[in-house]
Amino acid sequence: MHAHARHHGNERATRILRFSLVVTLAYIVLLVVAGVRSHSLALLSEAGHNLSDFFALLLSLIAVYLQSRPPSATKTYGYHRAGVLAALANAASLVAVSVLIFYEAFRRWRNPQQVHAEVMIGVAAAGVVMNGVIAVLLYRTGRDVNLRSAFLHEIGDTLSTAAVIAGGWAILATGQNWIDSALSFGIGALILWSGFGIVRETLNILLEGTPRGIKLERVEAAIREIDGVNDVHDLHVWNLGSETRALSCHISIADIPPSVSERILRDVRGCLHTEFHIDHTTIQFEHSVCEVAHGCVIPVTEQH
Repeated sequence: MHAHARHHGNERATRILRFSLVVTLAYIVLLVVAGVRSHSLALLSEAGHNLSDFFALLLSLIAVYLQSRPPSATKTYGYHRAGVLAALANAASLVAVSVLIFYEAFRRWRNPQQVHAEVMIGVAAAGVVMNGVIAVLLYRTGRDVNLRSAFLHEIGDTLSTAAVIAGGWAILATGQNWIDSALSFGIGALILWSGFGIVRETLNILLEGTPRGIKLERVEAAIREIDGVNDVHDLHVWNLGSETRALSCHISIADIPPSVSERILRDVRGCLHTEFHIDHTTIQFEHSVCEVAHGCVIPVTEQH
């Protein structure tokens, strides 16, 4: 059932990403032509931002395809982290684009050019509609970090194109062309902020850090409350992909028949699934506490 739902979600994500790629490419061409004719750095910055979006969507599409492939003898976990790698590449491209925009905005700030604000407003209005529609479609595809990175690209575009419209009106009202450069600085800052957020999350997954929203001390406490559990140690929780959590731990129990230990195992797995959405578990039962020197780690304690 879970596999069927994931397959259906992948098909839907693929359709949305393909549609988004075509629309985004067409809009990039429009932005470049309009930016050159109107001498608007803000529009050309938007073209660069949308170009990074195009590659972000392309990477996301490739990652969705890879994630749908089944595990193999050499890739026993499948390709869960293909989407994470795509998200990291997308985020890195956001940071690079923001640096280029800052450079061009500073250069234009020192030497302002006449800007045709009417063209800015018209093209940016079309961009708000396009990016807004794509963002809504991506938001509905789920919480996968790969698709969320693409969603953040589109949200950033929607907000920045809305700012371009406001800037165009401000230029018309005041005649101050430096507003175009100021807008570019703001767009660059927005892109940089969204990029760093995704970099932080993807690196945590790749370094097998504890998933966001999971407190190890709470997981340990929940396992300890299960009848028959004497101790919990060597506890690890990490993400295989952006939505697939895994856990391994050692649990100390009494010297009891296998039928009783099976009941404890079912209770532990049920608790982890219900309370923490952890379904991939590796649990080792022990009748005596193992030592740190034997490969176990110190029990989890809350960090302040």
